[in-house]
Amino acid sequence: MKNIAFIINPISGADNQNRRRVPKLIDKLLDKEQWSANVVFTEYKGHATELAQQYAALGFASVVAVGGDGTVNEVASGLRHTQTALGVIPIGSGNGFARHLGISLRVPNAIDMLNRAEPITVDYGTANDVPFFVTCGCGFDALISEEFQKANKRGVKTYVEQIVKELWRYEPQHYRLMGDGIDLDTDAFLITFANCNQWGNAAQIAPKASIQDGKLDIAIVSKFSLIVAPALAMRLFTKNVDSSFYVNSLKARKVQLIRESAAPFHIDGDPVHMPETIDIKIVEDGLRVLAEKRF
Repeated sequence: MKNIAFIINPISGADNQNRRRVPKLIDKLLDKEQWSANVVFTEYKGHATELAQQYAALGFASVVAVGGDGTVNEVASGLRHTQTALGVIPIGSGNGFARHLGISLRVPNAIDMLNRAEPITVDYGTANDVPFFVTCGCGFDALISEEFQKANKRGVKTYVEQIVKELWRYEPQHYRLMGDGIDLDTDAFLITFANCNQWGNAAQIAPKASIQDGKLDIAIVSKFSLIVAPALAMRLFTKNVDSSFYVNSLKARKVQLIRESAAPFHIDGDPVHMPETIDIKIVEDGLRVLAEKRF
């Protein structure tokens, strides 16, 4: 019998009914001969990290993040470099981490997977020592994450509304990237540093990214005409945006990003304050995760 904790974000995603039924589904579907479960709801930002650290100190075999990529970030941040494995039940808006690992977006299937999953070791990244597990970045996507946080509604529809509103008026910014054989001055619509292959919602900004290769995939999207925006967006969902004329793809273990001024930056889809200079690096084999063998 192994101890497992489920940390549920009570405001994650747009489907309130989905969140409310999770504890009952855990009780119904989790293998009680294999797992002894604790279920807890977060009460404030950062609470999931505190809880994860406590469960890891108690020697729990796994702590499961029930929420979106922001919840995954908090729980995983508390489990780094411990023997306690991260599990995921994705009920967020984007779910990029779960999608990369092939974890079902259907709650019953995600719970059932825990009964047969095994721990694997994966990488994570840091930006000025702040951990990320999916992507971080600056530019247009960081602006959208900031606007999304201000909105009163969650879900994919709200993301799309913010993108449409801001796309017409956004101006590319100037950046310099240095390190690991890279020295690049460029104007960019956005720059994404990817541990996983996507932002979420199956939009793959770094289709060739691996969570186990010890490298960051860097996607630099240059300025483009609005007339090509639909085709560029389509490439995100057909896993070939990296072959676009407007996308420069690089790989590195560590880089420094220099901006002209402090501006929006995101960590796993959540806006954060960052200065003009940001040191971004990969941390190899820093996190254990429950996944199926086929991954």
